[in-house]
Amino acid sequence: MLESRPELPRELRLWHLVFFNISAVAGVRWLAAAAQAGPGSLTLWLLSALAFFLPSALVVSSLSARFPEEGGFYVWTKRAFGDWHGFLCAWVYFVSNILYFPTLLLSGVAMASYMFGATGIQYSENPSYAIPVTLTALWIAFGANLLGLRVGKWPTILGGGSTYIIAALLCVFALIIAWRFGSATHFRFIPDHSLSNLNFWSQIALAMTGLELAPILGGEIYNPSKSVPRAAWISGFGCAGFYIAGTAALLALLPASRISPMTGLAQAGNEAGTRLGANWLTPCFALLITLGVIGQLSTYIAGNTRLPFALGLDHYLPPVFARLHPRWHTPHVSILTQGVLSSVLLLLMELGENLRAAYQILVDMVVIATLIPFVYIFASGFKFGRRWAGTTGAAISLAAVILSAVPPPGVASTWLFELKVVGGTVLLALLGRVIFVRSKASSKALVG
Repeated sequence: MLESRPELPRELRLWHLVFFNISAVAGVRWLAAAAQAGPGSLTLWLLSALAFFLPSALVVSSLSARFPEEGGFYVWTKRAFGDWHGFLCAWVYFVSNILYFPTLLLSGVAMASYMFGATGIQYSENPSYAIPVTLTALWIAFGANLLGLRVGKWPTILGGGSTYIIAALLCVFALIIAWRFGSATHFRFIPDHSLSNLNFWSQIALAMTGLELAPILGGEIYNPSKSVPRAAWISGFGCAGFYIAGTAALLALLPASRISPMTGLAQAGNEAGTRLGANWLTPCFALLITLGVIGQLSTYIAGNTRLPFALGLDHYLPPVFARLHPRWHTPHVSILTQGVLSSVLLLLMELGENLRAAYQILVDMVVIATLIPFVYIFASGFKFGRRWAGTTGAAISLAAVILSAVPPPGVASTWLFELKVVGGTVLLALLGRVIFVRSKASSKALVG
């Protein structure tokens, strides 16, 4: 029952939410993906900020003030379009984050290897190192979240702070090295529209998501109708600046052809340390990146675990999902279930691909499964009065979903890629429909 939701303790205030948003939106790994696509990505960042991020902030601020309950966009979509669409929006987003956790950690673990010098760098993209370490880190993060937001908010705050320290250091190093040795990149701001880069364009939109997470925790926020919109605007401008300045700095340090989409940021720290004769810089930079990744992981786990809780309360998932741990008052069944599913998907996606291609497949599925709910979010915004923001944001989301189906370079088989990315997404939606129909049938049987 919905009246059970206040049992979740309120732990988050305005300044917690600002760091929460920074940690959710400003992902350090997207800087490498953008820099690898070349300096034209700076234009894409600016366009995305205007056409996607700004509408997102407007819609999230408006709807979170209108509907401040636990569940966020699940509640918004349900109120706007009915039970099935609300369930589908929450279900697909829930699954998208199960896919997202391994991609975030694959990138983070690869960059963390730079803390161990040349030996560690050799293993940065080796599956025999990355997969076991990723699984270990994943379960530590899920285990920590069992303790609740009283503990779980601190990795988020640490991660958000580390993210901005990384961006500041990156810009300082880039300015010093460009002044002393010249820039590694000749900057031109027309995006490369080759087929190989179309897949990346969709990731630009994904990198601008994250503001939708805080409203999911509405029942755990002090004065959510005011705090959530304020935090969205305070953190929003900083996140857009982070992406634009960070990508430019990375390209000043390294040419696009040398940048790995998984470890590019750590490569930049290593390059700066080598050029400046500061060997300590590489492990220090890698440590800050690791803290940023941990913070982002903790942020998404905190938000995502509340969706099955809300669905369980509405009887779309088994009642066990609506139970709270007797000691820590957390949705422990949801947390453990997501840990198992993320681990299985990580192993399945690695089959038949090299690590970088497996990483890309997971990223593309995340793009599709995250931006489909954003179509609903923007459509809800349109229905409740945010016409311009809703139309623009929904159009960008749909375009990004389509571009995600374009295979990137390096996949072992185009058909296998399409089967995993597109077929996997369709299968997840159909599974959601089966769960929804059965839950409705069970509810009718109980009432009868």
